[in-house]
Amino acid sequence: MSMPSLLKITDLHAKVGDKEILSGLNLEVRQGEVHAIMGPNGSGKTSLSYVLMGHPRYVVTKGDIQIDGQSILTLKADQRAKLGLFLGFQYPLEVPGLRLGSFLRTVATEVKQDKTPVGQFYAGVKKQLASLELSDDFLSRSLNEGFSGGEKKRIEILQLLTVKPKFAVLDETDSGLDVDALRLVSNAVSTVRGPDMGIILITHYQRILKYVRPDFVHILVDGKIILSAGPELADEVEAKGYEAFKGTAPVSTQ
Repeated sequence: MSMPSLLKITDLHAKVGDKEILSGLNLEVRQGEVHAIMGPNGSGKTSLSYVLMGHPRYVVTKGDIQIDGQSILTLKADQRAKLGLFLGFQYPLEVPGLRLGSFLRTVATEVKQDKTPVGQFYAGVKKQLASLELSDDFLSRSLNEGFSGGEKKRIEILQLLTVKPKFAVLDETDSGLDVDALRLVSNAVSTVRGPDMGIILITHYQRILKYVRPDFVHILVDGKIILSAGPELADEVEAKGYEAFKGTAPVSTQ
């Protein structure tokens, strides 16, 4: 049996312009694990997701990000995707003129080298749409154009279901969702969790964690993880708030 892939972040420092937004972050995520990253606004949660995917505005000044021992710092976003990284955006972009169906097919063939016959591929996508309570009509619409906030988030999950990466980074997937949309998205995430995918759930609130129970919870404050524990930590955050944990010494490893 092969060892699960490992995403390892070591002493990661990063800045935007002159502002440091990550200041010594350490984290290890293996395939099959679900890690929740929680923290107050401005703590660096979304910045972490952008740094992981290689956003050009974010400059790594120290530390490393590795997948199975290979540094990805010099790789572009598409190269990181081919290595198995996926990012679900907090605010998915609208792309007028790019049909969702064509986009999904391109992503599958370019990132996953998926050679499934076209008809079979779209039949599978339609089943995934149905599971998210979305109609087939979305396949012929421009990517996210005119979609509601909840629909955009479900389309992000549809992309996740299509790509099935080694590691999925979901940035505040629960924000802007009503109770029904949150249930659908959470059920979809629970469906894909398993031994072949490591998941980083970035969230400000506990509510998605009531549906998708994480294996580990980390509190991120001022660009570094200050506390790591099991799922009970999310309950503690809910009860005490983030202020109770400020001043905690940063942890050095996951």
